[in-house]
Amino acid sequence: MGTSWSVRVVDPPVDLRAEIERVLARVVAEMSHWESGSNLSRFNRSKPGRWQPLPPGFAQVLATGLAIAEASDGAFDPAIGALADLWGFGPAGPQPFPADAAVAGALARSGRRHIEQDGARARRTAPAALDFSGIAKGYAVDAVAARLFGLGLADFLVEIGGELRGEGIKPDGQPWWVDCEAVPGIAAAPLRIALHGMSIATSGDYRRGFELDGRRYAHTIDPRTGRPLENHVASVSVLHTSCMHADAWATALGVLGRAGMALAEREALAVRMLVRDGGEYLSPALRAMLG
Repeated sequence: MGTSWSVRVVDPPVDLRAEIERVLARVVAEMSHWESGSNLSRFNRSKPGRWQPLPPGFAQVLATGLAIAEASDGAFDPAIGALADLWGFGPAGPQPFPADAAVAGALARSGRRHIEQDGARARRTAPAALDFSGIAKGYAVDAVAARLFGLGLADFLVEIGGELRGEGIKPDGQPWWVDCEAVPGIAAAPLRIALHGMSIATSGDYRRGFELDGRRYAHTIDPRTGRPLENHVASVSVLHTSCMHADAWATALGVLGRAGMALAEREALAVRMLVRDGGEYLSPALRAMLG
C-alpha cells in the first residue's frame, strides 16, 4: 500500500504480527493498484460491460465509495484512476505535466457513472479505472480491528498511513489519546482526541504533491474538474466509528472546501478543517464531542 503501519495492543498474543500481516496482505491482494495481479488491477483491465465477481472486502469498499460519491455529489469518486495516473500519482510515478486535452480525455473516461455494482459483482460500462487510494487505508484499519476483536482483544490502537482507530483503554485506564497532525505553515491550536470506539482520518495538501515553475500541486484531485485542488484547504480530519468512512469523507470534504462544512453538518460528521489564510472550521458534531 506504499505506507507504514503500527498496532498497539494490551496483552497481545505472541503470533499477533503474523495475524495482522495476513489481514494486510489480503487487502493488498484485493485493492492495491500498485500490484498488477490484485483484484482491483484485474478489474481495471476487464472488458467493459462484463460483470466481474468481487471479494467481500472489495465489494464493501466499492459500495461505500460509490455511496459517498453520490452523497458528496462527486467530490469523492473511486473511479478516477486514469486521472491519478495522468497527474503522476499512480503506479507509474511522476509524469509530464498534462495538456488540457489529456485532462479532458482522462476526465471523460473517469467517474462513478461508468461503474455498476450489483452486490458481490461489478462491471465497467466504459474503460474507467478504480483507485481506492482515498478509502483503502481506512478499510485496512477497520479490517485489522475486526481481526483483533476476533482474537478476543478489546484494547488497541491501529494506525495505517496516519489513519487511526482506537478501541478500549490503555493499561493505565486512559483512552487512546491522539493529536491531530500539525500542518506546516498553519498556526492552529493543538487538537487532542480520545479514540474510544472511534477512528480519525486526515487528508492534507502537505502530504504528497509536486512543484513546477514555483507552484505546488496537491496530490488530491477534484473528480469534477480532473485537476489537483486549488481551494487552499490545508487539512481535513474526520472522526467516525468506521475508519473507512472517515478516510473517504476526509477526501470528499477536502475537495469541497469550506462549502463542505454544510454537508458535514447535514451528515452529522465530526470534522475539523484548516484553510490556508482562512482559519479553522469545526463541525457541530465535533464541537459537541469536545464539550
